Amino acid sequence: MIRFTKLLAKGLKDRGATVEILTPQPILLGGNANPGSGVAKWLGYVDKWILFPFSLRRVIKKRRREFGDNIHYHICDHSNAPYLAYLPKNRTGITCHDVLAIRGALGYPEAYCAASRTGVVFQRWILKHLRNADHIACVSCLTLRHLHEIAGVNIPKVGWIVVHNAFNAEFGKIERDEAVQILKQNRVVIPQPFLLHVGSNLPRKNRRMLLQMVKLESLPWPGHICFAGEPVDALLSEQARALGILDRVHSVSKPNHKSLCALYSLAHAFVFPSFSEGFGWPLIEAQACGTPVIASNLEPLPEVSGGAVIHANPHDVQSFASALPALNDEVFRKSLIEKGLKNATRFSRSTMIDGYLALHDLNDSSIVRVTI
Repeated sequence: MIRFTKLLAKGLKDRGATVEILTPQPILLGGNANPGSGVAKWLGYVDKWILFPFSLRRVIKKRRREFGDNIHYHICDHSNAPYLAYLPKNRTGITCHDVLAIRGALGYPEAYCAASRTGVVFQRWILKHLRNADHIACVSCLTLRHLHEIAGVNIPKVGWIVVHNAFNAEFGKIERDEAVQILKQNRVVIPQPFLLHVGSNLPRKNRRMLLQMVKLESLPWPGHICFAGEPVDALLSEQARALGILDRVHSVSKPNHKSLCALYSLAHAFVFPSFSEGFGWPLIEAQACGTPVIASNLEPLPEVSGGAVIHANPHDVQSFASALPALNDEVFRKSLIEKGLKNATRFSRSTMIDGYLALHDLNDSSIVRVTI
């Protein structure tokens, strides 16, 4: 969310807006912005939900004296929707990245986001304020449809629209020798060929699918697997050991941007078998790096992919594994890569900023100030 906030702020500044970013400060946490769990986590909640609103009110009053009503506010993360209670509703927008946690709290099993008892209360609180918002930008059509569903809104709200995410960094193809060198410089060596997954160990990410693909007897994959992002956890490691492929599984923890682009560029294929997503940034990152993609056929991934990937059933390993032989056809592989590169151009920062200006009913010449 920090990256997204900076991306949106820079885009608006480039269009002539004066942008101010307001964030809760870790007062009780003594400067620690990452509270973790236990007592520190609850102190973080006090900082965020009790102390920060006081400073937020002061800023709003001060800015109103300075600029009158010619100032707009934007909440960059839907989980902060309760701040809407302190902001002018008709001039405040919210970005809704997904409603997975809310749906999980409401008992939807396909969200793959189980909630604790306190989590259920918190997610219902967030939903209450989302329901009350006049202006919401959902990052996919699926997210907008789910939001209408859980909010109980039968007639679509005019101010609730879809604004696809833009890339939050520059992604592009790196030639093989250079990509290998970048990884070596960062002490990363992955034997080729390898399948790549970028993400976390959350159950909805379905990382286990890549292990199952490798061991499928009818279509065995002789290469390696690289999991980038969150380190492989004990459960996934044990599953790999049980399948006898632990030596073929590699974990790259939180690679820097150049290393990530290098991994995308070197991968035989990027595999994204998620059960649920709000948008799916890694899919278009892989496309922009010229990597063929095998992804879940569940929305919103077909919406985001533009049809330029091989879609498969994330509940069926045969469906995913069957896509691998097709990538050995150089003509088909080249065509898929070219279509992916073209699809990636849809997600430019300029297009995204146009959407946010429309959300706030603004244009380049009418912006005075935006606070996010």
